[in-house]
Amino acid sequence: MTKSQRTRSLIVDAALRLFRERGYERTTMRAIAEAAGVSVGNAYYYFRSKEELVQGFYEHIAADHTAAAAEPLTGSTDLAQRLRVTLLAWLTVAEPYHALAGRFFAVAAQPGNPLSPFSQASYPARQVAIALYREVIEGSSIRVAEELEPELPELLWLYHLGIVLFWVYDDSAGLRRTRALIERTVPMVERLCRLSRLRVFRPLTRQIPQLLTELRNGD
Repeated sequence: MTKSQRTRSLIVDAALRLFRERGYERTTMRAIAEAAGVSVGNAYYYFRSKEELVQGFYEHIAADHTAAAAEPLTGSTDLAQRLRVTLLAWLTVAEPYHALAGRFFAVAAQPGNPLSPFSQASYPARQVAIALYREVIEGSSIRVAEELEPELPELLWLYHLGIVLFWVYDDSAGLRRTRALIERTVPMVERLCRLSRLRVFRPLTRQIPQLLTELRNGD
């Protein structure tokens, strides 16, 4: 790790600690710089705002998730198994931040907030996450409707967000309920993917790409 990377990591770690202790809104960039042992100017050199700092955290989590899923994905071509281990890998990576997640969500849920997973600012982290689900699909033996195939990585990412939202509010021991949700819904998702090739479902699968396009364009 380079000196620049270490400094960046120190700032992110200090920010997360203060967000947990004081809350997001009450934490200033000056306080983050002091906690990280760097000058305020140095903190702003790496992150121009608190929002940008949290985006750096999102990107860090997305990269760690990709790395954590790499080994479990090796050797399996079953989509359900690949999807299951990928989601469970995210739980492992995100577990240290569970207590903080609700505070981030309260801010990110505000309309127009750059911390939203759908914002332009979140684009880099979002693309890393979607790329991982593309790898999940491409390494599997699943065959889906032709028109659905290019959209499936993003659809699986949206499914992932649903799991994340449930996880934010899950106070069960060992995240038991979130783990049960994954175990119960993954086979359903895999089954729906397979059914997409049936003639009776083709009118529906043709509508999905159009819907996603309209949502991306804000139409």
